Amino acid sequence: MKNRKISALIQERNSWKSGRILVLTGARQTGKTTLARHLFPDYHYISIEDPLLRSQYSRLTASQWKLQYSRAILDEVQKEAKLIESIKSVYDQWPEPRYILLGSSQLLLMEKVKESLAGRCIIIDFYPLTLPELRTHSWNDPVENSLFQEELLNTMAEDYLPSFVLDKNMAEKEQAWEHYLRFGAYPAVSDDEMSVEERTVWLQNYVRTYLERDIRDLASFRDLEPFIKLQRYLVENTASLLNATAVGNQLGITSKTVQRYLHYFEVSYQSILLPAWSANPNKRLSKMGKIHYLDNGIVQAVLQKQGGVTGNEFKSLVVAEIYKQIRVADIKVQLSHLRTYDGKEIDLLIETPDYYLAFEIKMTHRATRADAKNLIGLETILDKPLKRAYLLTNDRETKCFDDKTVALNVTMFLG
Repeated sequence: MKNRKISALIQERNSWKSGRILVLTGARQTGKTTLARHLFPDYHYISIEDPLLRSQYSRLTASQWKLQYSRAILDEVQKEAKLIESIKSVYDQWPEPRYILLGSSQLLLMEKVKESLAGRCIIIDFYPLTLPELRTHSWNDPVENSLFQEELLNTMAEDYLPSFVLDKNMAEKEQAWEHYLRFGAYPAVSDDEMSVEERTVWLQNYVRTYLERDIRDLASFRDLEPFIKLQRYLVENTASLLNATAVGNQLGITSKTVQRYLHYFEVSYQSILLPAWSANPNKRLSKMGKIHYLDNGIVQAVLQKQGGVTGNEFKSLVVAEIYKQIRVADIKVQLSHLRTYDGKEIDLLIETPDYYLAFEIKMTHRATRADAKNLIGLETILDKPLKRAYLLTNDRETKCFDDKTVALNVTMFLG
C-alpha cells in the first residue's frame, strides 16, 4: 500500500468548519475509495454503483440520513442526483453530520455539485501516484517532498545543486522512476507482486473500461470511433501543439467536436492542455496549447507497446509529474508553455505571484549548454523575475550554465 501526500490536505480540510462536505474527484482507480476509508474508518461506506442499493438510499429522507448515516463516505455519488439533494438538506438543517463524496467523473459530479452544493463543500482533485508516493510501502511511510516541491514551498534551490551522488535516496528514486516510465503511476500497477504481464493487462483493461464506461457516462456516443481516433492522435502527439481545426481535418471531424472531446479527456483526468504564455493573460487562451497525457502507463497501453519512450513522451511524463506534485501539495501557481515568434520554445513555465521558474526537458544522458540555449536570457521577455531555469535530463551530473540556469538529473529532482 502506498501512502498519499494528499492525506494531510484531506484531513485538514475535514477539520474546518466549512469542511463538513468534502468532494474527492479523480480518475477511476486512483485510490480515492481506499484512502477515504483509511482516513475515516468510523464513517459508513456507501457505494452507489449497485442500482438496487442506489434506489434504497435515494428514498431516505434527510432525517433518516441524519439518524442512520450522520458520517458517511458516498462512492460514485454522481450516479444518483437525489442523494446529493439529500446531503444538501442534511447540511442545511443540522451542523453535526459530515460527508465524503467520491466521484470518478468530474463533469457529471461537478454539474450536480454546482446545482446543489455550491458554497457548502470543499472540492479536492485526485491523481495517480507521484514519484515520492511510489517510494512508500505502507500508510506509515512518510511521503517526502521532492526537491522540486521544496523549491516551490521553501525556496531553497541552492541546497539542490550538489551532484546526485550525495543523494542517499538516489537508488530508491531511480527504481520509482523506472516503474513510472514503464507502467505509469496508477496504484494498482504499483503492487510489487504483480508481473509485467499482469500490469500490462491491467492497463489495457483500464483503457477499455474508460471507453466503455466512463466516456459513455459523460456523453451519449452513437459511434465511439471518432473519439478513439482522437485518443490515439493525442497519445501519439503528446507534448505537441494542438490545432483543433488541423486535427479535425486529419481525423474527419469538426473542430468543435475535437474541442468537445478534448474537454472530455481533461475532465476525466486523462490529459491536460497547457496554455501558451503571453505577457497579456487575456491572450493566453487564444494561442495554441500543448497537450500532455497524464499517465505514461495509459500511453503505453493505447499504443500497445512496452518499455521505451520517445522524446515527446518523456517531456509529457515529466510535465505530468510536476503537475501532480503541484496539485497534491496544494501549491497555487500557473502553468504554461512558451513559444516566441522567432521559434524559441520553453517546455514549461511556472508562474508564482512573484517570479517564474522555467523548464526545458531533454531525454539526453549528457546535458550541454546547447540544450539550455532557450533558457539562457529568457528573463528579458518575461514580466516578472526569472528565479531559476532548469534543464531536466537523464544526465547524472549537475551543471551550472550561468547564475540562474542549471541542468539537473530529473530523477533526483522529482523523485
